Amino acid sequence: MITYCTNIHPGESWGDTFKNLQTYIPPVAAAVSPAAPFPIGLRLSGRASLEIDESASAEFSEWLQRTNTFVPTLNGFPHGSFHRSAVKENVYLPDWRDGERVAYTVRLANLLDSWLPEGVHGSISTVPVGIKPGFRDESAAVRTNLMLVLEQLDRLRQKSGKTILLALEPEPGCLLETTYEVVEFFDRMSFPDELRRGIGICFDCCHQAVEFETPSNSLRLLADAEIAVAKLQVSSALRVKNPNRALMEKFCEPCYLHQVVIRDAAGVLSRYNDLPDALREHRAGNGDEWRIHFHVPIFIDRLEPFESTGYFIKETLPHIDANVLLEVETYTWEVLPPELRMASVTQSIIREIQWLKAERNETNRCS
Repeated sequence: MITYCTNIHPGESWGDTFKNLQTYIPPVAAAVSPAAPFPIGLRLSGRASLEIDESASAEFSEWLQRTNTFVPTLNGFPHGSFHRSAVKENVYLPDWRDGERVAYTVRLANLLDSWLPEGVHGSISTVPVGIKPGFRDESAAVRTNLMLVLEQLDRLRQKSGKTILLALEPEPGCLLETTYEVVEFFDRMSFPDELRRGIGICFDCCHQAVEFETPSNSLRLLADAEIAVAKLQVSSALRVKNPNRALMEKFCEPCYLHQVVIRDAAGVLSRYNDLPDALREHRAGNGDEWRIHFHVPIFIDRLEPFESTGYFIKETLPHIDANVLLEVETYTWEVLPPELRMASVTQSIIREIQWLKAERNETNRCS
């Protein structure tokens, strides 16, 4: 299955969210999936999850049937506002120390269970525990809260027969940043076997490319540790060699964090919480390569004088099981430099999905 994440569309209320779905999903589905049901990668805010009562849920279910669409995954990462305000570090709040993160995720699980078609595995992506700065060792609280959600997912599975995975999403600067940290975290949590099958990760190509990881190595580590990839978020980061700082400043914007990892000629990595920090603090050296957590359209390889990490997507696809959901996630449409907005948002979504379909077909042809 191939879809896109609706977090590209501004809107925090259920009314705005449903209006966006009614506006954007039909033309996208008609273009990329005219003869088959189209999967929706649905982002629901904390506010929207509270506003969907039984009547609204039933109305949405009817709309899904009428439009030949379905929901296999929810983006439960950003709880609060995600557009047109200073999101920055707030995107990780509440984190997994907080009971509201539990309540929000349980609400999402209950909604997804009611919408998920028979025979389709579901997933809910979520914050990678929390952001590293200021996070004390609170493993016991984190484990307790994750267990509460896993127990609910198990109850839902026993009642409806539907499988939903909680998918922690590693991200630069967070408690779960590298694949090694993910493996160590799962080992430390030591979830009971009967609940372990309800948790995995959302593998984001942009995030792991920023970490200078290699897809084959990262996915082998996860497989060896028996950590499921619940879904693959297909995204590209900025890749800059010997950067022109003046040109990079146009990617400094006030809404999102754009974490930076820089590798010098000797292979040493330096990490910065945001692009302005890196531009201000890093002493440039010959041979430096910058990877910047700024999602750019996945069909772009070069953004002269920059590049993207699109190669990472191509190297990842052969290692991903055919049953894993592929979700395009270029949520930065509103903050992209104007020259990268080469079409309308609908046309760009269609182009990204078509590009990914072609790459997936090429992978299957060569395998």
